[in-house]
Amino acid sequence: MRVHEAGHYPRHRVCGEFISGVGGTTLESLGIAGALDDARQHDTVAWFREGREIFRGALPVPALGISRQRLDLRLMQRVLALGGEIEEGSRIAREARDGMVWAAGRIARPGSWIGLKCHFEGLELHADLEMHLGSGGYLGLAGIEDGKVNACGLFRVDVARRARGVDLLYRYLTAVGNAALVQRLRQACCRDESFSAVAGFELGRQVAEPGLCTIGDAECIIPPFTGNGMSMAFQSAEVAIEPLVRWSRGDGSWPECRSEIRRGLRERFQRRLKVAAALHPVILRRAGGAFIELLSRSGALPFHPLLALVR
Repeated sequence: MRVHEAGHYPRHRVCGEFISGVGGTTLESLGIAGALDDARQHDTVAWFREGREIFRGALPVPALGISRQRLDLRLMQRVLALGGEIEEGSRIAREARDGMVWAAGRIARPGSWIGLKCHFEGLELHADLEMHLGSGGYLGLAGIEDGKVNACGLFRVDVARRARGVDLLYRYLTAVGNAALVQRLRQACCRDESFSAVAGFELGRQVAEPGLCTIGDAECIIPPFTGNGMSMAFQSAEVAIEPLVRWSRGDGSWPECRSEIRRGLRERFQRRLKVAAALHPVILRRAGGAFIELLSRSGALPFHPLLALVR
């Protein structure tokens, strides 16, 4: 097996670094459970709307907190230990050919979203996961290793909001109604080297070249608030294992293998993608946020049923 990596390990990536909804069976089947043995255990969640706490609850199953920088490095080391090859600084053409699985994340295209991420130290959290809603964007805060907190947000692109580094995150947060959160972040220690940004993508199913075998974000991107991209990446790899093993042993053609993987991905993720597509626009609108707040304060917010639908 040969893995091509456009960048170099370790590096920071835009990611919530909060792994929720993936079971131990999946991690064991992928042979990577050990890479998450020391990840932080998260049990509680709190939602905020423009500075006000509107919901507090417990996760049915603990989530895991670990930076992509650390996790990706461990996964690289695992591939090498198993005899695989990794070529860093290697970009290959995205083209359909036998035996190639495209797992290089989103497929770049004009899009209306921007993702921003940065690590902070000395930031006290009010829950293991904090979700801060705004009109046109939101931000999640989650603890990772070494006492750091990952701040990762998704916002509608506005070219008028120009700044460098973490100041760009502050501008977007202020614009969506979370100025109080910005003041809180400014009081903590920002790890400037961890700042990452990504733009030029759309949510939902990604459009790839005909015949290209895709998994993870290259197959579909679920809205972060309503789903967990890292869990789906692990689960999509799990779906692909058996078809790929059979093909490698000469059992069936590559088109048959690719079709089986694609069918398995649709069966596993179709429901959660549909639910997420319906919920996400509501969350981003001011009226939608007000409705969620009203439901929560009246005790009618179906948190666990909604969570089950997108996990």
